[in-house]
Amino acid sequence: MLFRRKPKPVAPVVHAVDEDFDDLLSAEGGVTLVDFWAPWCGPCRLMGPLLDEVAIEGAGRGVRVMKVNVDQAPLTAERFEVRSVPTLVFFRDGEPQFEMVGLVPKPVLDREIGTLLERGES
Repeated sequence: MLFRRKPKPVAPVVHAVDEDFDDLLSAEGGVTLVDFWAPWCGPCRLMGPLLDEVAIEGAGRGVRVMKVNVDQAPLTAERFEVRSVPTLVFFRDGEPQFEMVGLVPKPVLDREIGTLLERGES
């Protein structure tokens, strides 16, 4: 008997560079979680699947995940004073709200995104 694997949903993660960061950020309102990362960073690689889950779960709730490779977008990283990767910057309607540095557990991400969503509804 053969079992078919259920296809894994593709995470709607947006990838940005210096030239298109502002346009992509302002393209939609709501909550945008920007992940400043680098391919050589171990914790960044661990965050990847968590952020994919956040992107899939948040797609229908007005939550987007955007990834910025600091090696490919040094001006944007400098603009947001990214000194360590991963750095997560949480935006609401295009405005930065707060940031978190380092490996962040998914329950913490869910809590913070939920708080931002609630603030936007009031």
